[in-house]
Amino acid sequence: MTASPLEKSDFHFDLPVDLIAQSPLPQRSASRLLVLDGTNGDLADRHFTDLPDYLRSGDLLVFNDTRVLPARLHGRKETGGAVEILIERVVGPHQARAQLGVSKKPRPGSRIELADGTTVTVLGRDGPFFDLAFDPAEPLEKILLRLGRMPLPPYIERAADDSDDERYQTVFATRPGAVAAPTAGLHFDQALLDDLAARGVSFGHVTLHVGAGTFQPIRTESLHDHVMHREWLNVGAELVEKMRRTREHGGRIFAVGTTVVRALESAMRDGVVQPFAGETQIFIFPGYRIASVDGLITNFHLPESTLLMLVSAFAGRDRILSAYRHAVEQRYRFFSYGDAMLIFPDGTTH
Repeated sequence: MTASPLEKSDFHFDLPVDLIAQSPLPQRSASRLLVLDGTNGDLADRHFTDLPDYLRSGDLLVFNDTRVLPARLHGRKETGGAVEILIERVVGPHQARAQLGVSKKPRPGSRIELADGTTVTVLGRDGPFFDLAFDPAEPLEKILLRLGRMPLPPYIERAADDSDDERYQTVFATRPGAVAAPTAGLHFDQALLDDLAARGVSFGHVTLHVGAGTFQPIRTESLHDHVMHREWLNVGAELVEKMRRTREHGGRIFAVGTTVVRALESAMRDGVVQPFAGETQIFIFPGYRIASVDGLITNFHLPESTLLMLVSAFAGRDRILSAYRHAVEQRYRFFSYGDAMLIFPDGTTH
């Protein structure tokens, strides 16, 4: 008997609103860690500082080294109406695609003036996004660094403050371009990285500039009808060689975050990760076999989201939803500033 195709509602779970973390903990590595065993589905309630207990010498952790831009801007239309600009992705030195929070959507050719008089021209619209051209006298990145605020996710119901400039950024972020943090990496501080390195765990990096589209809901019931947003990534030759040596010597590869999985799977050619730079629209959900990594460190994700579908592809939908029910019962903190999971896929053991 053929199984019914999976639908968006198959990935629903009930989440009390008070479990959505609104602020980070005082220390990055102070969060909790729910470990999902791959052999029998057992769960272990641990702390993130226990992560080294599950790794061994010769293993490789792959991080996303993207750096979040302060991508939320405020300005006014020529008519005087207030506009909030949330950059979705930077597409050139002076251009970006963005969502606009405004009472009446502006027409192509209209202008928005930012707080210091910098002008932004609306070039056109594509669905929920607007293509914008910024003042060519200054690189867009400098404008954002001067005027922008951290683009906290929509479920964090407060304005970003100065502390978010540091805490909504990983300690290894080096390549500016993201407008949302690769949140699994937020749990790592230098002391934990030093501990892992002392135990013989090695590190590698991809770059995937996370776009605001990561928060866009799926609007179709059938997963096959959903069109994923685009994100730019780079998987370099140095990492590919580290992965090859890790496998050759019997080590395991762990992705720190779903963005790393997206990057590595997008770079997969003939069953092997190869150097690749470019855009991806890959949509990973159950039925897709993730072959690039042996373990996944990730935060808890929104109901019916593409990220929840990706982790379900890695470890099985029923196992993931069962783990999420446990997390709710044990009052784990959810989403970007929340707690983490360490997931081993079916049939594996730590």
